[in-house]
Amino acid sequence: MKRRFFGTDGIRGKTGQHPITPDFFVKLGFAAGKVLTENHKSKVNPSVVIGKDTRISGYMFESALEAGFSAAGVDTYLTGPLPTPGIAYLTQELESEIGVSITASHNPFDDNGVKFFTKNGEKISEAMEEKIEALMDEGIQSVNPDQLGKARRLDEAQERYIRFCLNTVPKNFNFRKLKIVLDCAHGATYQVAPKVFKALGIQTVVINNQPDGLNINLNASNSEKLVLVLLILFSFRDAKKFEHFLATKFSNLSLSVNNSDGVTSISLNKISDSLRTTLPLMIFLSSVI
Repeated sequence: MKRRFFGTDGIRGKTGQHPITPDFFVKLGFAAGKVLTENHKSKVNPSVVIGKDTRISGYMFESALEAGFSAAGVDTYLTGPLPTPGIAYLTQELESEIGVSITASHNPFDDNGVKFFTKNGEKISEAMEEKIEALMDEGIQSVNPDQLGKARRLDEAQERYIRFCLNTVPKNFNFRKLKIVLDCAHGATYQVAPKVFKALGIQTVVINNQPDGLNINLNASNSEKLVLVLLILFSFRDAKKFEHFLATKFSNLSLSVNNSDGVTSISLNKISDSLRTTLPLMIFLSSVI
């Protein structure tokens, strides 16, 4: 049976165009929920973990999926913005049936999509995808009110995943002499990754960690910005002094520096032509995939 919606990386497309619409996601959640409940023997509802990246449309699709799963009698844990591996980890830790990631990875903000994976972090089978697609043609008939799924906002999702990440690092590793540039691409790792590197004692300058729903992947890993950040790391111990230096030497450069929680965050807008250069870089690209 040929699949109509699922591709090699879940379902993806332009927001507002079929199938990336709220009504489709309600049907998708309901159909996936029916697959989960058809052989479920426990009196306790099956559950799924739903996470997302920072796209503005994620709010809409999160609510749509939650409604569909609830109508099918499936409980949902909502993590908010979290990288896909974090969703996979929580799916296993919470003993949920599947994890769902609302994301279009490296695509522009006006794309979105969804990935389903098992509690083992593996992509769901093609057979399950075919079952879900077949049930989507049958419409929605919600379960009895006393069987509806409940939704819970998992406020501690990020902290749980951060602890897991830190526990994977050998205790005898010492990173305190390491300086890195961390590019979060305004994506799902914008809060998690800086906290992980800070906890490891790494001197970290963070860029692209101010998502607004519309800027995911925008100018991510821009080499000119990274050069400037590197100059801060290796030429100036005091970022505020460097900001003053640039303001006096390069009037066409817009830069702001924020130091909070021990992490330096840089916002760079207009780049001076005289600073277009190449320097050795140590870059940690925090992926939104």
